[in-house]
Amino acid sequence: MITHSPLETRRFGSRLAQSLRAGDVLLLEGDLGAGKSELTRGIAAGLGIDDPVPSPSFTILNVYESGRVPLYHFDWYRLREAEELYELGMDEYLGGDGIAVVEWPSRCPEAVPPTCLIIRLAALDENTRDIRLQPVGGFHSMPETEEI
Repeated sequence: MITHSPLETRRFGSRLAQSLRAGDVLLLEGDLGAGKSELTRGIAAGLGIDDPVPSPSFTILNVYESGRVPLYHFDWYRLREAEELYELGMDEYLGGDGIAVVEWPSRCPEAVPPTCLIIRLAALDENTRDIRLQPVGGFHSMPETEEI
């Protein structure tokens, strides 16, 4: 999927949210500025969450509970090891009663569950993003990109 503006990236996330269900884990991969937080804002909107969804750069987890299911927005960029997640009890949010969106999952690959959806975002220019979905470990079937 190619999006041509932050608004299109959010719309893509909103449409994607329609096929997500409690327990789903989404891993967002991409460089700084690739659109990970914009996509998450769209997912939040698609879940019916009206709260502002800032980039979680200075927190490990932001929780949003006002939608049809909770949204757990992780940023693992500042983690040194997965043990930090376990010490804080945050591993319970992965695969739990909500949808977990993890930015920078490569920082703690040992904490990634075996079933997830990898979403790779790449900036093609200032506004254009290439978004690719890769279901892993039997992640439930997703609609074709054109349908999202």
